[in-house]
Amino acid sequence: MERLGTGIGWRPEIADAVERMPGIDWVEAVAENVCPGHLPESLVRLRERGVTVIPHGVSLGLGGAERPDAGRLAALAERVEALGSPLVTEHIAFVRAGGALTASPMLEAGHLLPVPRTRDALDVLCENVRIAQDALPVPLAVENIAALISWPGEEMTEGQFLYELADRTGVRLLIDVANLHTNHVNRGEDPAKALAELPLEAIAYVHVAGGFERDGVWHDSHAHPVPQPVLDVLTDLASRVSPPGVLLERDENFPEPAELERELGAIRGALEKGAAERTAQGGTPATGSSRETAPVQEAPEPVRQRLGLAQAALLSALVAGTPVPEGFDRVRLGVQARALAGKRADVVAKVAPELPVILGDGYRRAFLGYAHGHPMTGGYRRDALDFAGYLLTGDRCEDARVRAELREWWLERSGPAPRSRRPAVRLARATRRVLLRR
Repeated sequence: MERLGTGIGWRPEIADAVERMPGIDWVEAVAENVCPGHLPESLVRLRERGVTVIPHGVSLGLGGAERPDAGRLAALAERVEALGSPLVTEHIAFVRAGGALTASPMLEAGHLLPVPRTRDALDVLCENVRIAQDALPVPLAVENIAALISWPGEEMTEGQFLYELADRTGVRLLIDVANLHTNHVNRGEDPAKALAELPLEAIAYVHVAGGFERDGVWHDSHAHPVPQPVLDVLTDLASRVSPPGVLLERDENFPEPAELERELGAIRGALEKGAAERTAQGGTPATGSSRETAPVQEAPEPVRQRLGLAQAALLSALVAGTPVPEGFDRVRLGVQARALAGKRADVVAKVAPELPVILGDGYRRAFLGYAHGHPMTGGYRRDALDFAGYLLTGDRCEDARVRAELREWWLERSGPAPRSRRPAVRLARATRRVLLRR
């Protein structure tokens, strides 16, 4: 297993700080935010300095009932090649449900949702992982996720589920210790027990991140400092094995570079404490080793269909307001549904920053009203267009100026071809916008 060292999640907002930060051995970039033909200059400079860059995918949906999409796999492989990465990572989660398998509309979660820890779900996941492994040019590692909700009728613990997945497929594991803490608070799962059940030799690297607790629910925000309980889980892991790499994740509310460096220092301290405990116990710093794996059998179509129907029912309850499936905690499902709607509003504001400007303080209220009855079906950019179209129909936008600006924005982006870029036409449109503002 390649030794990675200490890393940080590369994000455009902190790109300059990451380049200047001492002691950074590697970085991780969200794969879907990287264009292979136009790599960010910051990543190019880091690569030229010998800093390893690993693409981290968020949209494959390996835990979904459908087999992985060939186009998404090809896109992920292209990013691996462009970055010269030794490894690529994804999540043990489903992100969409419905479609032909269930004869229902395809719905997008816009978020990583938990896979039921059942034999059926494991069979599907193992086949999906092997399909992905065959399509990717480098080894694949998959990450355990944080969850607000639990599936009824689960047959395995998280550690058992991950052990069998690694044992049957040979896939490596990206262990997120913050997610282990999240599942401890939200689902009563003991992080120490999960670590004891893991195949430690399969660990590729470790994620560390912050979050916050509200009304007894832990939210894995990636927007807050790393709390001590998460560092304690990292120490526990390091007392059992020397992880090849550890990475700090931060996606929002970026602090000053000095604060990020202090968090990295705390992470190194937790690792050193764990290593000292391992040495005192007579442990060895061994990390990865090759694993013998048995051929993975295809998951029968009835198994995929059962899983697909269950996932579609859950996702529909979360994003379309349909009845809560039997066995789920209604209160927790409500918390998750509100979190999904809030995340949609935040991400749409990022991919279409003009909308909060046009709508002002009413943006979030308007978007949450739209999201309640309009599930996402085609990604966040499509969601932004659909939201604007929704506001433009009926009497939902009474302010004439706002309506005119919103219509102009929608026309710019919704046609089959871009609107004219000729200077005279652009000047006329800009003049019209100025006059409308008066």
